[in-house]
Amino acid sequence: MEIPPEYANGLVSPWLSRKDADWWIEHVYDFASGLGATIIRTSISRTVIDVNRDPAGISLYPGQATTELCPTTTFDGEALYRPGAEPDEKALAERRDLFFTPYHAALQAEVERLQTQHTHVVVYDCHSIRSVIPRLFQGTLPHLNIGTNDGASCDPELTREIEAICTESAFTHVTNGRFKGGYITRNMGKPAAGIHAIQMELACRGYMHEPIGPVAEGQWPTPYDASFAAPMRSVLTHILECCLTFAKHEA
Repeated sequence: MEIPPEYANGLVSPWLSRKDADWWIEHVYDFASGLGATIIRTSISRTVIDVNRDPAGISLYPGQATTELCPTTTFDGEALYRPGAEPDEKALAERRDLFFTPYHAALQAEVERLQTQHTHVVVYDCHSIRSVIPRLFQGTLPHLNIGTNDGASCDPELTREIEAICTESAFTHVTNGRFKGGYITRNMGKPAAGIHAIQMELACRGYMHEPIGPVAEGQWPTPYDASFAAPMRSVLTHILECCLTFAKHEA
């Protein structure tokens, strides 16, 4: 998770600034391109800018704790910057221009390209988060958290098919629970136009050795363990295959 030197000035610590990364997601889903899915990702740390937040700074979860477009705290509420070193409006605008806008332009261009070939396009947005974060949610998060903006971003039939795969697995799941889909899902999902957007937020314990509860430097993240992640990868493979089959269906 890259933090260019010019954006590291003022940060409390390198570890804290990467604490809330979507750890090892690129390994968990490394099968996806082999299935024929397009991969669009950014290597920029969400501490620099979070491409899954509203660029206008509007909260996706009004009244609930969350983090900003350019986060100033961790999910646990710890300050990421030394006092007075937080990015100002000029810095926010620069980061939007350099990182946010190109990412979303690439995503939009790929969706438009695929629409010339298929009746349906599925935007499957991959994320992960620690299983227990009291500031954000109560209790322990289900393993698989499906977000479709309360049904507005995806055809309900595809949602049901994904839910059925989750139900048949050894993992717990919920649809539109604490996580209903971020800006990518809400902005891209237009079922009436054939664009179906889904966010999948994985609880880290489903694919990595996660210490449940508070984590400390030197303890987090734990190394990627392919054998431990294999059962989750199997379920996610079925889900991606389901999405691709849906996208290729021309009816």
